[in-house]
Amino acid sequence: MFKLFFALIVLAGAAFAVDDFYAYPSYKFEYGVKDPHTGDHKSQWEHRDGDVVKGAYTLHEADGTERVVEYSSDKHNGFQAHVKRVGHAHHPEVYGHHEGGYGGSYGHGLGHSYSKFFKYN
Repeated sequence: MFKLFFALIVLAGAAFAVDDFYAYPSYKFEYGVKDPHTGDHKSQWEHRDGDVVKGAYTLHEADGTERVVEYSSDKHNGFQAHVKRVGHAHHPEVYGHHEGGYGGSYGHGLGHSYSKFFKYN
């Protein structure tokens, strides 16, 4: 009787201690930043369904172009990324000239960001 009681306690404890390492991976997320004061403009999204991942991100480069990277990964093709550059590079003629110096307001004004995350089980 004691052995049966002990076995039930061990099984009950094991049932609570087991982590599910084999849960099906599935999620979606996206985020973005658009700050006109600093010029920081970027976004990303990604979707995973099992072992297949697809996503993309964009960002504004310092030369005025936009980098667009679309990527995917699966067990047959591995990781693949396709990089595009949109726009024409332009460079300012005057470097290091700041009117009024760095004194005054440090506020960033109208910048905003967002993020979304969805997990599916």
